[in-house]
Amino acid sequence: RGMARTAAVVGTATATRNAVNRRQADKNAQAYAHAASTAQAEMAPPPQEAVYVEAPAAPAPEDDVITQLERLGALKAQGILTEEEFAAQKAKLLGM
Repeated sequence: RGMARTAAVVGTATATRNAVNRRQADKNAQAYAHAASTAQAEMAPPPQEAVYVEAPAAPAPEDDVITQLERLGALKAQGILTEEEFAAQKAKLLGM
């Protein structure tokens, strides 16, 4: 009879210890999961706003070489530029 009682006490103690261990393991798992998600959220970079950058404007048609050559020709025709000045500016525009 004494052994049966001892066995019952030991069995109850073991069951209680196992239940306590299980509860503690559940608490530890929850705490770990919370800490992991918090750490991950802290490490994630903040979302960045989209930045719109306009493309540079295309050069105006008046700035192209042909238009500038036409202007030089008109200045020469009006007598504002000499033949030598016209030739020098033309060579400069054409990269000669």
